[in-house]
Parts: sequence; structure tokens; C-alpha cells
Amino acid sequence: MQRSTISSLRRLAAIGAVAVGAIGLAACSSSPGGGSSTPTGSSAPVTNALATGCSLPGSGGSPTGHTLNLSFFMDPGQPPDPDIFYSGQGLILTTNMYEGLLQYAPGTATPTLEPSLATKWTVSPDKKTYTFTLRQGVTFHDGTPFTAAAIKPSFDRRTAVNQGPAYMVAGVASVTTSGKYQATITLKKSNSAFLTYLASAYGPKMMSPTALAANKGSDNDQKYLTTHDVGTGPYMLTKAEVNIGYELKAYPGYWGPKPYFTTVELPVIDSSSTVQAQFKTGQLAAILHDIPSSAVKSYLGDKNVDSCTQPSMISQYFYVSPHRGMLTSATDRLALLKAIDVNALTQGAYYGRGSTATQLYPANMMPAQFAKQDVPYDPSILKGIVAGLPAGEKSLTIGYDSSQPDAQIVATLISSQLDTAGLNVTVTSYPTAELYGWPSDPKSAPDLLVTPGWPDASSPYTWGHISFDPGAGLNYTGCSDPATTAELAAGLVSGSNADFSAAAISAEATGCWENLVNVTDFQVAQPWLKGMASAHVVSDPFTVLLADLSA
Repeated sequence: MQRSTISSLRRLAAIGAVAVGAIGLAACSSSPGGGSSTPTGSSAPVTNALATGCSLPGSGGSPTGHTLNLSFFMDPGQPPDPDIFYSGQGLILTTNMYEGLLQYAPGTATPTLEPSLATKWTVSPDKKTYTFTLRQGVTFHDGTPFTAAAIKPSFDRRTAVNQGPAYMVAGVASVTTSGKYQATITLKKSNSAFLTYLASAYGPKMMSPTALAANKGSDNDQKYLTTHDVGTGPYMLTKAEVNIGYELKAYPGYWGPKPYFTTVELPVIDSSSTVQAQFKTGQLAAILHDIPSSAVKSYLGDKNVDSCTQPSMISQYFYVSPHRGMLTSATDRLALLKAIDVNALTQGAYYGRGSTATQLYPANMMPAQFAKQDVPYDPSILKGIVAGLPAGEKSLTIGYDSSQPDAQIVATLISSQLDTAGLNVTVTSYPTAELYGWPSDPKSAPDLLVTPGWPDASSPYTWGHISFDPGAGLNYTGCSDPATTAELAAGLVSGSNADFSAAAISAEATGCWENLVNVTDFQVAQPWLKGMASAHVVSDPFTVLLADLSA
């Protein structure tokens, strides 16, 4: 379901994910002026591998008025309905129209929970009861006051729509209120990651119960929310024309600081060269996604633009099928992984916006000492194995999603490297829809697969479960391991980095997965646009918090 280079990995990522996530957060509460200071999933800061932020502080020139002109390279492909939207390109709509109880702090590489519509929270020792104090003075875009009474209808609507993000509220047993601004959410089972669900860009957002009731129809508001919104965010949806463009306008009654930009225009421009040309002439204020690798180097060297190398949780992953020929052996699969020169891939495909991965999980999820990958480059092992194979077993296919130009580059480079080991590797593209059929029919997947992705939230479980567990939405090649599954399940309850690290070590031993490159969220902006670095959230690809931008 790629909408841009990697945005489609969100659509079906949580199929089969019934209780995804795990972070050890004991009874956290925020101060009135800030959120919990505990990084999710870690007890120490996570060091980002690349210098982050933007090269210019925002200076020189000026926009025309208070309209911000951005663009989509392709239509988001799903309505800007937070209970349905599960892609990447298009988050700029849902994250600026809607708010959840919590959020991740922007402007940092360490995912840190902070208040949004909840100002304080506590967690019971068994991680089943979550109590929230809510923000007062907030209204939905239809004027309805936000109170504790909005939480259950918002959760119920997500359950009724039952799309990909529905799993985040599937474990809720009850929502009770105590007055207008106190709510308690009780879960059916312990889930140490529940707070990260609430902060996730794909997590449950608060929706006006008045608007939901008035527009429910026979589809639980789905038609209505293709062209309207019912959120509390700083912006309202004022235009939504598929394949043409979208428009946001600042909500006059927003509870927080009023946005500098009162209108945000997001036309769909399906030509990268046209997008770059309009940016060069100043018609676009920034390019937030789908910048070709060939253009990155020129932007990094251009002193007249603001190049933003933003921290992210995006990774370029490599999958090995265990179903055919030499690949049925874990020893041979590991030998194949060791024959890949990952540093060469990083330089060849992700110059200036990627670093060689050192952990099996995506970057910025866990401290560096956990989940370490141990796949030293040594092509001689594979050469010895291939030399003893019958001629008919030396041919492999490496696939990539046809909408991912960077994945194509990586696949081609890997093909060349494996060819030198004596294999005959064919590079083949596959349409996005075909990839999502493979978890239910993994033997139809290619021998090898290169595809990027990112987790729903900062919990290692939100990546490990959907990638490593049997039948999960991103387990394209159908590899699994009982020890990995058990360790992930233990981590879901404990929130322990040690459990998740053990799961990663077990998964690595299968030879089915390798995290190749940690990819930054590379964006460029006009030098007059201020706040790009501080408006970026590490867990949210291809977007920024628009209310944090100014000129």
C-alpha cells in the first residue's frame, strides 16, 4: 500500500496484532508544564547515529501572507480518518487535525511521552489500570467541549470501524469517568505499552461525540470523515479532493498557541521533478517526503535551502525466505547475510540520510546495548557453500516494492554482491498489494526481499510482533521461531528491554531478518521557514506539527 517511497507499510502493518507494544512505564505522571521525563522503552537516552535537525535556523526571505504551501507526491490513498488512516504520506492531515490523550515530544531523537489532552496520568502496578486527568478549556471543531465523556465514544467508534489501528483499543475492558475531567481506562490484560498506543500517530484520537452521533449513518461516520473532521487539533479540514489536493485552516478556538500559518495548501503533484522545480522557485515552502536519492546530495550542498536530516524510526529491512533450496538452512541463511556489505549499501543508497544499522529493531527504540546485530561481513563463507551447490540451486530472486526507488537501488546492490559469491540473483519488482498477500501465503514470496518500514509506536513489540511472529502483517516470508514469539510475549507484559533484546537475538539466529540501514526523515525547506527541526516527531514519518512552524 505504498503511497510514496515507503508510506504503504502502514496500511496492513498490524493485521494479526492483537495487543501490540510494550514499554516499562511505572506510574508515570506529568508536571503541569511538561510530560513524563521517562523515554519510552529505555532507561537511558538513545544516541542518534546521524547529526539531526536542519542546517539553517530559518532566516532570509519571507512567505506570502500566512499561507503555507506544501504538497503530496501521491494522494494519501486513504481518507484522513484517524480510525482508518494507516499510511505515511498523509499523516500531516491526521496529526494536525486530531489529538490523543498523550503525544510524543517533538524535536528529539528519544521518544518521550508528554501531555496532550491528558495533563497527568498514573499506571497501576499490574499495568491494567490507567487514570488520566484531562485538559480543561478544550473544544472540538464543532464547538462541543472536550470532557471525559468523549473517550468511550472515540474508542467505540474505532472498534466499530475495525480497520488496522483498531487493535490499539481492542484490549480495553472499560472506560469510567469521575467528573468531567477524570477518566480511568481498565484493560483486560496487562499491557505495558498502552501509553505508547495513546501517543502514537496511529493511536486513538479524541472525536466529538456530538458530531459522531449526528453523522453516524450506516457506516459509523466513514463517509462524513472523508471530507470533514471532528477533532480538537490546531487545524480543520476545509478541502479534501482525492488526487487533486487538500486544505487545512487554523481552528480559531484552539486551546493552545494560535498557529502562525492560518491556511495550509497540500495539492497532489505526482511528478518529483515538478515538486523540486516549484520548491526551487519558491512556490512550495518545503518538501517533506519522496526526495530522490539523486537529489539529496545536491540539497545537502545547497546553501540556499534548509536541509533537514530528521531522526526517525524508519529502517531498510532485508527478509530471507526459509522455504526453498539452500535457504531452508539457518546456517546458510546467516552465511548469505554475512555476504552483504551493508556499509556499501548505506553509502550507495542513503548518502547523507542513513546509517548502517547496529540493532535488529528500528533506530531510536532501545538503548544501544540492547538487541545488537552480530552479522560481520565475510563473503567467504557463502562462497564455500555455493561452490558445493548443484547448478540448479544457485539462482535466487530478490524482490522490492515497485513504488520504492530506494529499495530498488538496495536490491540491485545486494544482487551484485551475491553474484560475486557465485549466486545468480534476479532483481524483480512487485506491486504493493502483492506484498500484503505474502504473510498468508509466504511460499509465494521471493527468496529475498528488500523493503523499508517503521513501527506504530516506540515499543519494540510494535515492530517485533508484526515482523517476527507467525502470520503477522509484516512477516512477508513466513519465518518464525518459538523462542522469539515467547520472548516478545514476555516483553509485552514486563516492558523489559532484556526480554525484547532476547527476542531480537533469537530472531537473528534464524537468518531470516536483518536491519540494513537506519534511515533519517530527510526534508528540505525554504530558509525563511522556521521551526522545522522542533516540529518533527521521531515516530511520525513525512510530517511536521504545523502549529510549530512560523516565518
